[in-house]
Amino acid sequence: MDLRVELTPPPVSPHRLDELCREILRIADLLLGGAANAAEEIAAFNARTGHHYTALDFAEHDGGRSLADFALEAARPAAPRIAGITTGELVEIVRRVLAGGPESGYYLRLLEANAAHPRVADLIFRPPADLRDAAAEQIVDEALRYRPIAL
Repeated sequence: MDLRVELTPPPVSPHRLDELCREILRIADLLLGGAANAAEEIAAFNARTGHHYTALDFAEHDGGRSLADFALEAARPAAPRIAGITTGELVEIVRRVLAGGPESGYYLRLLEANAAHPRVADLIFRPPADLRDAAAEQIVDEALRYRPIAL
């Protein structure tokens, strides 16, 4: 299924990626050197990108992903909420997460931002017994069954 353009990862210019890579490395160096203003620089970075990165994200930026992947994530919306998302679109998003690939992180953030289930990622990566090896449709059905408890 094709997704409407609002549901696809937004393009990021090479200039923006380079800028963010330099900024990530600069903050990592501040942390490594014990600079007193590192927390302020992280807060400023988060304000510019809309993300909520911590010192650990910068200090270990090269541990689980490449610098370019970190910069690409930072360049895109942290929680891309899309009005009017359909069940079919959610199913396709789950399929893309399950398939892996270079954009699966973006699709996971998209799913988490648009599904009310507070642990929708667990339905995919740490599913209950009845959802092990489940199809994308079953995962979405379970996520959509979630109803928050009124307090």
